[in-house]
Amino acid sequence: MKREIITTADGSSTILVPDWQETYHSKHGAVNESLHVFIKNGFEYFIENHAPKALCILEIGFGTGLNALLTLQAAEKYKVPVYYETVEGFPMTLEEIQLLNYAEITHTDPKLFQKLHDCEWEETVEISDFFSLHKRKLLFENIVGNSDFDLIYFDAFGARVQPHLWTLSVFKIMHTCLRQKGVLVTYASKGSARRAMIEAGFSVEKLPGPPGKREMLRASVL
Repeated sequence: MKREIITTADGSSTILVPDWQETYHSKHGAVNESLHVFIKNGFEYFIENHAPKALCILEIGFGTGLNALLTLQAAEKYKVPVYYETVEGFPMTLEEIQLLNYAEITHTDPKLFQKLHDCEWEETVEISDFFSLHKRKLLFENIVGNSDFDLIYFDAFGARVQPHLWTLSVFKIMHTCLRQKGVLVTYASKGSARRAMIEAGFSVEKLPGPPGKREMLRASVL
């Protein structure tokens, strides 16, 4: 699968898949999108409403590592220990990673961002005092849920190019991954995805979306 590095509206990088005309993050701003969807409406929402002593997060789509980097920063800010498990079927290459400008944009030590990508797959690695990372090479539909997680970042490719990832069967898996009062957030707001989440057992709310997108979804386990 051919991939190209492009610059988004907020100056941060993302990946374009030319054959699909699909990007890993919003063209309206990769960092701004991740901060709005996953940090503000996921991480911070959960912290403010549940005040956990620690947080277990499952990310659906490691991709560029941007969500992991921003979550590491949030964990340090709020002093909440985070176990971050991320699933990726098609990891990026070293050459692609070195072209991303997230360390510069987020004022992070480049070595720290590189460490997220360099650490071994299928192992839990302590990145900082408040952030441990476990990367898994696995297709999303093959995840087995055991109610291990408080929060899911559902950052799969859009339904236009990978409709099978936005179905009832996948959201049933997501539901089994979450503990009671667990939360799933995604940039998507497509009606069929929302209906699939509800049928899977989630309570779903529409929220204002990131720049360039009217709405996003947050789903909760009752």
